Amino acid sequence: MSPRTDDTPSLFEIHASPADAGNRADRFLAAAIGSLSRSRVKALMEAGHATRDGAPLTDPSESIRPGAVYVLNVPPPEPATPIAQDIPLTILHEDADLIVVDKPAGLVVHPAPGNLDGTLVNALLAHAGDDLPGIGGEKRPGIVHRLDKDTSGVMVVAKTERAHHALSEAFATRDLDRSYVALCWGLPQPLEGEIDAAVGRHPVDRKRMAVLTGRDALTRGKSALTRYAVTRGYGTACALIRCKLMTGRTHQIRVHLAHIGHPLVGDPVYLRRIPAAARTLPEPARQALLAFPRQALHAASLGFRHPITGESLRFETPLPPDMQALVGLLDGNGR
Repeated sequence: MSPRTDDTPSLFEIHASPADAGNRADRFLAAAIGSLSRSRVKALMEAGHATRDGAPLTDPSESIRPGAVYVLNVPPPEPATPIAQDIPLTILHEDADLIVVDKPAGLVVHPAPGNLDGTLVNALLAHAGDDLPGIGGEKRPGIVHRLDKDTSGVMVVAKTERAHHALSEAFATRDLDRSYVALCWGLPQPLEGEIDAAVGRHPVDRKRMAVLTGRDALTRGKSALTRYAVTRGYGTACALIRCKLMTGRTHQIRVHLAHIGHPLVGDPVYLRRIPAAARTLPEPARQALLAFPRQALHAASLGFRHPITGESLRFETPLPPDMQALVGLLDGNGR
């Protein structure tokens, strides 16, 4: 199989052999081409971009006929809807298939109402727009996971459809390793443990998530498991902890820590009142922690297999300056 060079590199001509008999057409074409997901091939077929022996082929489930010649025309990707914006990025790794960045706090990942530009996607379009072959028919980076606007740390983004599909599968099946560093109020007990509690939309405040129990956990919640370990305690006032996600629910760490009575320092959503533990801190440290303008949460490391080469990759970043300043203040006993 190879692209037809007499017309366009996106026109693929594939000859079916006896061994291909009985396969679904979309699965057969996706496997033969290699760079497109089956869902993308299916969409192209249904849109009229495939033929069998010159006749239109719009049924993705049709069985392959040995000896037939299948042609799939992949249109050039449409320009991405978000605009490219020259926003500085800290690039940890980049190759033809993916890019790994250290996202700063305050940067929204994807355009949405209220944040239509100035996002990570806008920055990536400016940085790598010419190298993006297209995902789902659109010239854009493939977001496979997200960090909250005010959470900093390591993120991987796909540059090709094949990488996007493989990385999405890895995140869906948790075939990767990622850990976070957080500063929470109080000293969790035990110092190392796990929080196994279903998370779902808050029953009253739809902008928040919550731990759900009983029937609500079964009908509206999703299983969620967070493992944590205290790496440094500051009396009973607060603690620096490392969290490992075994599942990936919205606001999972923030919800879980608040649920066990140790909300994150600065959390604007799940820290509902001044913690009693704050009274035990010296005044400078107390005021700095209470005034911290975001949740003190950093995606410190991410390990995964390269979606194309299979190479094991791991990236780790230090705490950002604002969290380093808090820890430094605490280490100096608030003076």
